[in-house]
Parts: sequence; C-alpha cells; structure tokens
Amino acid sequence: MEQNRNDNNFEQCIKCTVCTVYCPLAAVNPNFAGPKQAGPDGERYRLKNPLYYDESLDYCLNCKRCEVACPSNVKIGDIIQRARMKYSKKRPSLRDWMLANTDIMGRLNTTFAPLVNRILKLQATKGVMEALLAIDHRRSFPAYSNHKFTTWFKMRTWQRSYKHYVTYFHGCYVNYNYPQLGKDLVRVLNAIGYGVHLLEDEECCGVALIANGLTRQARKQGMVNLLSIRKVVAKGEQVVTTSSTCTFTMRDEYPSVLGLDNADVRDSIVMATKFIYELMDSDQVRIAFREDFHKRVAYHTPCHMEKLGWAVYSTSLLRMIPGLELLMLESQCCGIAGTYGFKKENYVYSQKIGEDLFKQIKSMPVEVVATDCETCKWQIEMNSGIPVVNPISILAEAIDFEKTKKLNKVK
Repeated sequence: MEQNRNDNNFEQCIKCTVCTVYCPLAAVNPNFAGPKQAGPDGERYRLKNPLYYDESLDYCLNCKRCEVACPSNVKIGDIIQRARMKYSKKRPSLRDWMLANTDIMGRLNTTFAPLVNRILKLQATKGVMEALLAIDHRRSFPAYSNHKFTTWFKMRTWQRSYKHYVTYFHGCYVNYNYPQLGKDLVRVLNAIGYGVHLLEDEECCGVALIANGLTRQARKQGMVNLLSIRKVVAKGEQVVTTSSTCTFTMRDEYPSVLGLDNADVRDSIVMATKFIYELMDSDQVRIAFREDFHKRVAYHTPCHMEKLGWAVYSTSLLRMIPGLELLMLESQCCGIAGTYGFKKENYVYSQKIGEDLFKQIKSMPVEVVATDCETCKWQIEMNSGIPVVNPISILAEAIDFEKTKKLNKVK
C-alpha cells in the first residue's frame, strides 16, 4: 500500500540556516551548498524547472542532523532524497549495485567467508577494487561470518515455550557479518521470559538501496517486510531490532521516501534496548547482574538514533548495569553513512567528518565504545583501534543468566 508523498513542507523553512551549521558535510566539502540551499531553497527552483537540479546533492549523507536541528520541523533530508530520486541523471554503477545489495553479497560471501576475509585484506585486492569499482583502497571491509544467524536460529530445536513472544528483525549485518549480536539478544530475551520469532520473509531494510539510487528495488523489499511485519503485529507481537538505521528506515523512510504506508505497524517496530529498558523500568521483568563485571564504556550516538530520539534508552539501560562506568561522547556524525564512506569520491570527506570523534575516543581511557549502528562500528574501529559493540552485547556480557531466569520464573 503506497502513501501519498505530497507532504513536502519546504515552505515552513524560515531561512535561519541552523541546518547548515549542524550539517557535518557542509563543514568539510565546499562543493555541497548545505541543506538549506540543497533542500528547501533548491526545491523552489526545481519545481519551476527540473534543470535547476544540481548533482552535488549526491554528496548528502542523509544523516538527518539537519532535521534534528530545524526549529520548523522541515523535512530537509527527505526533500533532498526525493529530489535525487526524481531528478538525478546518474544511474547506479556496478559498484553501487554491489554495495547496495547486501543480501546477495552476504549470501555469497558467507559461503566462502574465511577466503573472502583474507582476500579483502590484501592491498592488491584493494588496489584492484579502487581501479575497477572506485571503492577507496584505504577503507577496511567488515569481516563476514562463516555461518548465518538464521541458520543458527533454525537449528535451535530445543527452544522452550514462552508466555510472551517478540519478533526479531535481524538485518543483514547480524545475519552475515556478526551473528553473535543476534545470539546475545535471543539469550537476553529468553532469560527475561520472552521467546523470539523471526519474520516469515525478511529482506534488507533497503537503506543502502535508497542511498545508491535503487529505489524501485528498495520499495519492493520494503513491501515484503511490511507484509511480514503486519502478520506478526496481528498476532500481538512487537518487532524488535538491533540496528538504529534499519529501525529508522522502516519507521520513517518507508513512508516519507519510498511512499509505503506503515502507519498501522510503525509503532510496533522498536529498538531492543528501548523494549528491554521499558520492561525493566516498569518492573515487568528483573535482571540479575554478575558481581565480577567491570567495564569502562563510551557511548556514541548514531545519527539515525539521534533522529529517532532513542539514544536515552540505550544509555539508560547501560547505566542500570552495576560495575559499568558510562562516558558520553559528544554527539557527532562518524562520517561513514553506510556505503557512503566506501566510495572513492567520498572517502576524504567521510574521514574529515569523523576526525574530531576519533580524536575524542583516542583521548579517553575506555575499554570499549558502545553504539547501536553497525557502520558506525566499522568506522570507529578502523580509525581509533578501540573495539565497538552493540549495547545488547554488553548487557549479555554483564548478565547472570541463571539468576535472571529464576527471577523471571523461566524454567
């Protein structure tokens, strides 16, 4: 079901330029005019004549920090995204297709994970990819797992019967790169008395497809996901996620960018940290923590988590853990923006955007950085050398599972 996208509110812009002040790209790339000019100002011209479209809009990170800063709630990022979809003359290249089709590449690469991981680390491989695909040779690739999360999950034939259930949207990262995060979530939810289902059909959320100009495919995959989500919501289950970007895409980008009406299920798609925190805060579940757990953690707020306004749930959940010292990093973009930072033409800007963040992390005596975005993890680890994990994995490490099961009467 498609939603009418004639909700372009550029006329609400009061021309204060606060969006440009908060734009991480405008500060480092003189070729990008800034969100006010690229968004509401440019839209006035484009509506008169499409020839006014400027391909420099392709530099936009779609981080949504302009929308967070806007006092008039102008959907600046959406205006830019839709203009790119409507007016851009560029066609997706082979590189764009490969970076955007995370499911296809994931299925292929997990099959040969040990070999693929070794090959991707070779400087010769990086040189060839830069020459043929314009993927910057300085970029490190995330490792692929030798097994999929879904394979592990389906083999858990010993699963108990639970009074309550949720459905987990695992996403491409958990399925192909880091199944351990999904395993951690399942263990935590089971310990507090919640069983876990997977969607009948799950496709990539589509964020990489949108960013790389494959919007028709993104819309198709979004429709598949919404159909599956509607089935589980009809059964009374919520859909929990561990990726801030997947969550933001399905909740906000589906209607505003892809024109997919999700009003009936939007509020049922929630981050796992929010879901668990609210259960604990309302005393519906109890968690026992290990007495020997001690860790100093810095939290990085991903851009899309900032837009959702949900970082408070992740940080509040972490603060509930005895023995954990939490330090807050200044909220700023890390620069990778999904596939953006892999591209040769964007790499320098990507690094400049995250430069202050990397310096801040290196200056702090922390053991680990926590964040809810997988691509932020890749960027921060590559540039700081500090391990980066999802808050759910930290929670799983800190929990005394046997005591927690007893507290929640899980047999």
